[in-house]
Amino acid sequence: MEKEIKINFEVISSYEQLNDIEKTLFDKAKKIRQNAYAPYSNFFVGCALLLENGEIITGSNQENAAYPSGLCAERTAIFWTSANYPNEKIKKIFVIGGPKDGLSSTPIPPCGGCRQSILEYEAKQKDVIEIYFTSPNGEIIKTKSIRDLLPFSFDGTFL
Repeated sequence: MEKEIKINFEVISSYEQLNDIEKTLFDKAKKIRQNAYAPYSNFFVGCALLLENGEIITGSNQENAAYPSGLCAERTAIFWTSANYPNEKIKKIFVIGGPKDGLSSTPIPPCGGCRQSILEYEAKQKDVIEIYFTSPNGEIIKTKSIRDLLPFSFDGTFL
């Protein structure tokens, strides 16, 4: 029997449609993206997290010649947050990625490893995390939870 999965998401067509906090997250993710260390892929990603206490944490991707020793922007920001704010909930994650020149308009979602890591923190905090992803010049995709991007997810309840 064949079944269908529906993914819930919202398309935000322009920066101007964002609210003030979303614009701040977009701006911070775009700025930190420039700090990416990506000499091998030339693919720069920036991430900004909004914590429940109002703090905004940023991270960029960091590559390494001994691949896969690098780390994505999302996990850079999430792991730093967990180490420094272990009991603070992550409310929103904003991701901007694309070639260094920034000319892509295709929204860049979190990779599979980052989706799994975000899922872990949703489970840890027992609350969803809104995910926004885009490119420097494109529309913005918003989901209410990482489970929208990872419908058949594996978490600690299986262990």
